[in-house]
Amino acid sequence: MSAPLLAISGLAAGYGGSQVLFGVDLDVSAGEVVSLMGRNGMGKTTTVRALMGLIPLQAGQIRFEGRPIASAPPFRIARSGIGLVPEGRQIFPTLTVEENLIATAAHRNGGAQAWTLARIYAFLPRLAERRRHMGNQISGGEQQMLAIGRALMTNPKLLILDEATEGLAPLIRQEIWDRLATLKREGLAILVIDRTVDALLRLSDRHLILEKGRIVWQGSSQALASDPVARDRYLSV
Repeated sequence: MSAPLLAISGLAAGYGGSQVLFGVDLDVSAGEVVSLMGRNGMGKTTTVRALMGLIPLQAGQIRFEGRPIASAPPFRIARSGIGLVPEGRQIFPTLTVEENLIATAAHRNGGAQAWTLARIYAFLPRLAERRRHMGNQISGGEQQMLAIGRALMTNPKLLILDEATEGLAPLIRQEIWDRLATLKREGLAILVIDRTVDALLRLSDRHLILEKGRIVWQGSSQALASDPVARDRYLSV
C-alpha cells in the first residue's frame, strides 16, 4: 500500500502558552477527499495553520509526499504542492480578479493539464465576468471563488479549504460544492473544512471529527450517515 500524500501524526500546537491540539493524527491519500469536522473552536483552523507553518508545532510530525515539512517556512510548504483557501478568503483587495489569480500562479504538480487563466475562467465563469474588478468590488461568494481559483493557479497536489462555504448564499454554496465535486472527479486530493454536513457526506471519502483538539471520530460517509449519536454529540450546535 502506497504512503499517503499527506501524513500528520501526533500533532500538538497552540498559541502562546495555550495548547489547542493534542496528538492529532490525519492523513490524505492522492485523489482522496477528506473532511475535518467539528464545532467552532475545536481546533480545525489551528490544524490548518500548523500544517501550513503559520504557527509553530509543539510536537508531532507532518510529511508531504514522504518528506518532512513541519520545520519548513510557509512559502516552502506552499511550493511543495499544497494550495490553501484560507478562512476569510484573504484575497488582495486592491488587485483585480485577474491580478489576484496571476499573483500566485505556478506550475508545480508536473501534470499535463495545468491550471491557467483560461482554464480557471472556464471552470469558474463568474471570475471571467469580473476579471477587471478589484478584489473589494466583488461579492463574498465571488471572493470565495477567487480564493479557490488563486489556490488552483498554484497547481497543487493537495487543495485545502478552511470554511469552504461559510456565510455564502445557498446558490453560491451549491456552485462551490459542484466545483469541488468536479475537482474530485479529476483526481485532486482535497482536505475540506465546513459545517454543511450533508454536502460533506456527498463529497468526502472519509471524515474526521475534532473535539477540543482531539480526533474523536473518523470513518466513511456511510458510517457517519448511520451514526446519528456521533453527529448529535459532536456536530450539533
